[in-house]
Order: sequence, then structure tokens, then C-alpha cells
Amino acid sequence: MRWLPFQLNPDLPAEGIAREDYIARKFGTRGKGNYERVAKVGESVGIPFAFDKIEVQPNTLNAHRLLAYAEQQGRQHEVAEVLFNAYFIEGANLTDIDTLADIAKRGGLDHAATKAYLASDSDRETVANADSEARNAGIGGVPFFIFNRAVAVSGAHEPETLLQAMLQSMQERARASG
Repeated sequence: MRWLPFQLNPDLPAEGIAREDYIARKFGTRGKGNYERVAKVGESVGIPFAFDKIEVQPNTLNAHRLLAYAEQQGRQHEVAEVLFNAYFIEGANLTDIDTLADIAKRGGLDHAATKAYLASDSDRETVANADSEARNAGIGGVPFFIFNRAVAVSGAHEPETLLQAMLQSMQERARASG
């Protein structure tokens, strides 16, 4: 499994915008209701979403660069887990390099090395190009799963639906190889 870059809001400024403004602009008056429903579903499966703690709607280019760096270090899954927890449960500002370096440390990476990486332009173009590639391939939102490079599933689905897609991708791979 790999986490690939896809920014929901690539046009946001590097420092992000106020979350309240973002929600009002994107959803109008129904915005808070959308997140209340998601929070209830999360609660039902043991995820204590705290959307009210999020103050900044981030431009996530650096967060995606962090995941690319974490993959290079063999810690992508661990860092992704901490990243999601930090944002959706703790309300972390994902535009802040110090915050991202702290997240990296919690995921098993060296804080100083990660901060230096994020302060540089390393992989910036590669990550931005991968994001553009996804858009050009027709991906328009998350979650988006690609199983064995053969079967794609867009959106949130029940586990059974994802399992069926995985099984189908295995069958297609078997047919293609032989």
C-alpha cells in the first residue's frame, strides 16, 4: 500500500485559510452539519473526530511532501496515521513546518532532518506533478483506491465493497499474467 498525493484544495495559499471561511465558502450554511454527520459515523467506529479544533484549512503540498519523505525512509504508514490523527483529532495546522516535523517525529522520523527536508524544495515538483497526474486521470476527490493498478474505487464505501474490488483486481491480475 502507498499513499499518493492528491490535494483537495491545491489553489489555497501556502499558509492555508481560516477553516470557518473555507467551510462557509465551500458549503454555505450546511457546512457544519456535514461534519457533524461524519463525526457521528467516526464515533460509531471509535474515531473521535474533532473538526471544531481545526482552525486552518491547509494547503497540503508540504503534508504530501512529508508522506513522500516518510516513504523514502520506510515509515509512510506510520507517519500517515499520525498525520491524520494530528489533523482530524488534534486540529494541527498542517501548513506549519514545525508541526509537520513534530508529526514526523511521532511517526518515527528524525525531527531535524525532516524539518530541513520540508524547508527545502526537495520533491516539491515531484509531488505537485503526481497531484496533477491524478487530476488528469480523472480523480476528483478522496478517498480513491486503486487495487493492483487494475480496479479503482472512488469515495467512502463499506468494507465489503472494498474487499470485492480487491478480489476483482486479483482476478484481473491473474487473467493478465496467464
